[in-house]
Amino acid sequence: MKENENKNEIVEIDDVDREIINLFNEDGRMSYRKIAKLLNVSIGTVHNRMEKLTKNGVIQKFTPVIDHSKLGYNLTTIIGVRVKGGVLENWEDRTAYHKNVLCMYDVTGEFDAILVARFKDTSELDQFIKSLLREPDVQRTYTQTVLNIVKEDLSSSKML
Repeated sequence: MKENENKNEIVEIDDVDREIINLFNEDGRMSYRKIAKLLNVSIGTVHNRMEKLTKNGVIQKFTPVIDHSKLGYNLTTIIGVRVKGGVLENWEDRTAYHKNVLCMYDVTGEFDAILVARFKDTSELDQFIKSLLREPDVQRTYTQTVLNIVKEDLSSSKML
């Protein structure tokens, strides 16, 4: 079966699956033994549920949540980009993996893509924006600087 065949398939999960996901979301290093004890289920149940959740794509990967400010990246920006027609996907492939880009979204409206990026300072942001504008496929950018982060939880499982 091809990877994209199940991409839009809705996966049914039960309360035990939800609790396992919530516990892992709180502490990704929590052992199966501790989860089993907290949920009053067997370690095998936790193991099998995690295998199932990973296999069916509910859990896509295990990754640390990085505090970018601790690494000197204190400037968060939202950047709208308008790209020439027909080349959006190629442009995204080239830009999505830039070190400063955290998120990239295809959107409707005035811009074709929205980037969320972090920079050490305005000089680094300036260089990034100017490099975008030098690209022949980029027609226009619009940059907003985040003043305060009210809520930022990209790994949230609260929708479960």
